[in-house]
Amino acid sequence: MATVVNADQTQNTIFADATKSRKKEMTAAEEAQHRFLTLLTTQMQNQDPMSPMENAEVTSQMAQINTVSGITKLQDTIEALSETLRQNVVAGQSAQAASLIGRQVLVPGSNMVLANGQANAVIDLPKSADKVAVDILDSTGQVVSTQDLGVKASGQFSLNWDGKDNNGNTMKDGTYLFRVTASQAGEQISVSTMGYATVSSVRLSADGVKLDLGSRGIVALADVSQIK
Repeated sequence: MATVVNADQTQNTIFADATKSRKKEMTAAEEAQHRFLTLLTTQMQNQDPMSPMENAEVTSQMAQINTVSGITKLQDTIEALSETLRQNVVAGQSAQAASLIGRQVLVPGSNMVLANGQANAVIDLPKSADKVAVDILDSTGQVVSTQDLGVKASGQFSLNWDGKDNNGNTMKDGTYLFRVTASQAGEQISVSTMGYATVSSVRLSADGVKLDLGSRGIVALADVSQIK
């Protein structure tokens, strides 16, 4: 016995296939509008013939979907603009970072590099101190030099070392650790320290531009507070 296919069923099948194919190509705004029109069409097809929808009601619903569609398109535009701006910022940071290769930058840390009898670092006091002292240690952790800096006001100031130990001997060039203690009326003060390091290369990562400082490790470009 032959199977009879209803024309309406065939039409609905074709419409469903076309709709499914169309959805794959739709933007978010078009998909929202398509869903609304489908619901509106179904509502009109199933309305009570004795109490049909008013023109004003249909117009109101059309205005609502236009508003939603407009907002969705605006969101898409803003997202695209934000991504473009982000890419431009990264490109600008990359160019800036590339110009730092071979130069010294000041970054958070407690290392100082001795070269040609000079080593520099920066100390940041959150408040004034009546006693500040600095110990400079070699790679074995031994204190080679101690400086009594006395009274210091709040803020940043430079730490300079001539490369000589407590006995007046000249130390070898290299990286040294410095340790700061500060107090006010016998109360210890938390101190921030920064040291200089040479940029050897630049890296691009998912969370921004990074600077390779060799033995000092990897730091973010945003962590650089000074360039020499």
